[in-house]
Amino acid sequence: MLKVNKLTAGYDNVPVVFDVSLEVREGELVSVVGSNGAGKTTILRAISGLLKPISGSIEFMGKRIDKLPAHEIVKLGIAHVPEGRHIFGKMSVRDNLLMGAYAIEDDAEVNRLLDRVYEIFPVLKEREKQKGETMSGGEQQMLAIARALMAKPKLLLVDEMSLGLMPLMVDKALDVLKHVNKTGVAVLMVEQKVQEALEIADRGYILQTGKIVAQGTGQELLGSELVKQAYMGM
Repeated sequence: MLKVNKLTAGYDNVPVVFDVSLEVREGELVSVVGSNGAGKTTILRAISGLLKPISGSIEFMGKRIDKLPAHEIVKLGIAHVPEGRHIFGKMSVRDNLLMGAYAIEDDAEVNRLLDRVYEIFPVLKEREKQKGETMSGGEQQMLAIARALMAKPKLLLVDEMSLGLMPLMVDKALDVLKHVNKTGVAVLMVEQKVQEALEIADRGYILQTGKIVAQGTGQELLGSELVKQAYMGM
């Protein structure tokens, strides 16, 4: 579904990630884990078109996308839940969700998508008239994921979902991602919480200082000495 090949990307022509290759197959949940500053966000920004790669290629469903603008990439079926959520705080929950469906012109389809996200996130239905900024951090994270789902993605990119959330809310948010994945949406998540991210992943990649240093199934990586020593203090 997604194939990133030898991606080098950064800011002001200074690379942050180097020769990164990874893939997401249909229906998979894939985690890219590593410490803060490793380059995880840069990879997602390059995939979703917010950042133009310095070199390498990105293909989605067999089509080269690394030269496309971000709004065209959304239409192809990739939605991005950014780090820090970036909801529209002054707008209602419902209007935030409708912003996610901006590219869908069929009103009946938009209403169907609204019903679907309210089924997954009942709290958003209860709060649909409430301003986004008045919700808790966990609820805002749910809103950010739901807004991305309104774009009808085939692939969901999720950046540091646990950031700023209490441990209980982190578990709840990860459960939501697993549920979304089970509905047929592939997920590529980047996360500092290595153990939690690998426990729910079909496959994972370890990123250190901009380079992939290990890959395998989530369970293989959890059992690796590299992960135990570098991230789990074992």
